[in-house]
Amino acid sequence: MLTHCPNCRRPVRECVCPKGAPGAARPAAVRVGRETKGRAGKGVTTVTGLPLAPPELEALAGRLKKRCGSGGTVRQGVIEIQGEHRDAIVAELLEAGWQAKRSGG
Repeated sequence: MLTHCPNCRRPVRECVCPKGAPGAARPAAVRVGRETKGRAGKGVTTVTGLPLAPPELEALAGRLKKRCGSGGTVRQGVIEIQGEHRDAIVAELLEAGWQAKRSGG
């Protein structure tokens, strides 16, 4: 069951979408990319676009970290996993039912 509307990203009971239909428009895909900016050249895999509450985001981050055998964190709604793990994370998110896409090069 949806806890947050994929359009306005508010809890379903506080959704402000037209006609009160949460998720009426197609939700944006989850993006899995790689960043090195501000990390002294060390790469991290980032997961953005997840319309989840902070506790659910932390739980998913823990699951992804275990899958990759790596550390990571959640910062400002973005999951960061240490190292290059885009393929493994996309596969895990697809298994969980998310529309995940690889972004970047």
